[in-house]
This record gives sequence, C-alpha cells and structure tokens, in this order.
Amino acid sequence: MLESSKPPLPPECCIYKVPTNLRIVNEKAYTPQHISIGPFHHGDERLETMEKLKVTYLKRFVHKATLNVENLVSIVRHREADVRRCYSHTSGLSSDDYVKMILLDASFIIVFFKKCKHKEWMGPNEKDLTPWLINALRRDIRLLENQLLFFVIEELYNFAFASHSNLPSFTDLAIKFLKRSGSRDISHDPNLKIRHFVDLLRTSFLPQSISQSLPKRNRHDKVRQLYSASQLVEAGVKLKMSSSKLLFDLKFTNGVLEIPTLKFDDKTESLFRNIMALEQCHYPFDGYFTDYIRVLDFLIDTPNDVDLLVQKRIIVNGLGDSNAVSTLVNNLWRQIFISEVNSDYIDLCNDLNNFYGKRCNRWKATLRHDYLSTPWRIASTAAAIILLLLTFTQTVCSIISLWYI
Repeated sequence: MLESSKPPLPPECCIYKVPTNLRIVNEKAYTPQHISIGPFHHGDERLETMEKLKVTYLKRFVHKATLNVENLVSIVRHREADVRRCYSHTSGLSSDDYVKMILLDASFIIVFFKKCKHKEWMGPNEKDLTPWLINALRRDIRLLENQLLFFVIEELYNFAFASHSNLPSFTDLAIKFLKRSGSRDISHDPNLKIRHFVDLLRTSFLPQSISQSLPKRNRHDKVRQLYSASQLVEAGVKLKMSSSKLLFDLKFTNGVLEIPTLKFDDKTESLFRNIMALEQCHYPFDGYFTDYIRVLDFLIDTPNDVDLLVQKRIIVNGLGDSNAVSTLVNNLWRQIFISEVNSDYIDLCNDLNNFYGKRCNRWKATLRHDYLSTPWRIASTAAAIILLLLTFTQTVCSIISLWYI
C-alpha cells in the first residue's frame, strides 16, 4: 500500500484537473469542445478532427521558421521532464508520444495566434479557420484542463524566430489574442511569472505591482452576509459606475457604492469558472478573483438586482435576460471554498451592513423614493404639506374662537 501510494504534487505543478465538486455543477464549462491541448484530453475521439490540422500547422511553423523538425524535437525533449512535473495527473504516454504531443500543440498555438493576427501567415485559399471556429478555439484555449506550459511554447517561439528582431514577444502575441476573446483590456505585469493562458487571464484582473496594490487576506475571517443591490438601494445606498479599470476596485464612500463595469456574455461563465478553479487548486490563499465573485454573489440575488446594475451601467448584459445573469452569478459560488478573504472586502461589507442597519438611512431613502423622486411627486408632496398646514391652522383658529365664545 505504501509503495503504490502517489507522491505529493511537486511545487512546479500548476495545471490541474478540475475537482469533481466543481465539475458536477457545470461540466461543460471545463470541457474542450473542439481541440485538445496538453495531456488531459489527448486522444479524445470527439477532438480527433483537429489532430490532422495540428500536423498541417507544424509544417507551416517549420516552413516559416526555416528550421528542421529535429531541432524543435530536441528542445521539447530537453524540457519533457519539466513539463510533466507541471501537471497534477501523470500521463501514460511514452516519451516519444509525449514529446510529439507537446510539439504539435505548441506549434499549433503559435501558428494559430499568428494567423489570427497576420494575414501573411494565411496560405492561398485557406479556409481552415472560419470565424465560428476561431471563436470556439479561443474558448477551448481558456480552459484549465486544456493548457500547455507557457515556457515551452515561448522557448520554441524564441528559438524559431531568434533572427526576427521586429517580431513581438510571444507574451505580447498571447495578450493580443486573448484580448480579442474577452470583454476587457488585458495587461501584464512583467515581474509576474506566467504559467499558462488561464494564469495569464487571472493576472490580467490583478493590478500592476501586485505586491504593493492588493490588500492582505485575513485568516479565519469571512464575508458572512451582505445585502443585495436592491436592498441596499432601499436603505439609501447610491450605486455608481466606477471609472476604475480594475475589476476588484469596489469602494463605498459617503453612502455611494462604486463598482467597475462588468460585461456578461456567452463566454463569461466558462472564463470565470476556470479562473476560480485555478485559484481553488493553485492560489487557495490568494483567491482575489474568487473573493470578488463572492461579493458579486451577495449583490446580485434576483433579476431586479441585475436591472438596477444595468440601469447604472455597472453591468452590460450581453445575455439579454436579467434572470440569466442572476442565475449565472448565483451558481458560480456553488461548491467554492475559501479560508481567507480580501481584507478590503471585509471592511466594505461591514460598512454597507452598518449603513443598512441605521433606520434613519432607510427613512431618508423611503422619503426620497416615495415622495421626492420626481417633480410631480415633489409638487404633490408640497401641496399635501401645505394643505395639512392650512387644515391644522384652521383647526387651531376654530378652537381659539370657541375658547373665547
């Protein structure tokens, strides 16, 4: 039993099979539909069609780089052991098959990125990349289980184009590709190590100079309660679209909750789930994206909350249906576990809860909403007050006159 036990994951491990508890919530969000990258889905019969295209792309890569295949194989073989240590599950492929898989996948990614960006990489009359397929492949390349190590692709790219001084780095090429597949700008702190594409997407949500910009995460302290957006508005909180480009930059000052814009479309759920899965597996004590989703889950409880946030231009609803957005957000948190929380979010939630708990704030909000929200309501309220004062004055005068009689 001891001899057959598996050793613990090496520190280099950074690509994981999604834990079962997350996968059962929405298996499709983590499963490639068109192409296999890396060993986890290698050999899946559903994805066999793209294997032939990978060979074609390897041929194009060798031609453009003016290299021998043996040179490329040598680079990959030298890094094979390093690559294997980066996956959470071992592969039964032989050394030759493993090296071939890495080379085919890496060359495919390089040529695919190049074709999407540079027309000169497209051969005459090529129709292998239709718009719908490009979009589908973008989605598959952003899945945690469908990753190849960044360093091995980068080494092949740098070796192949060492003499091309005017070419962008592979990191820049990847950022431009992923930027077109998302709803926001993607930047990268050059001081941060990028492990794979999901890791790059995660770091794009983090501020530059991460060690100086992000708050600490408090052990044994959790966000246990926060009222929904509509409840907070009823209590007098004003919602405002933040000008900050940092998604995590939520601020509550003088009764105003500022939230950066967030777009929802048909790619959002898969993107968010895979980044959260990466944090659950690799960044359990630095899950800043997961913390944000927790706060968002509290704020969006019903379609009414979505409508409020859309009105304030905080949410861009590309799904069209408010119920679809609220259901998506509420389901994201299922089976997620965290032991620490961003300290800024704890303070934010405490401040919002304290604001909600003050009755005077709710009374002011009711007064503004029911009696002072429009010019007509203000006019009718003023008329009612004047009428009440006149009635009161008349009553007092009547009592006084009776007193002297």
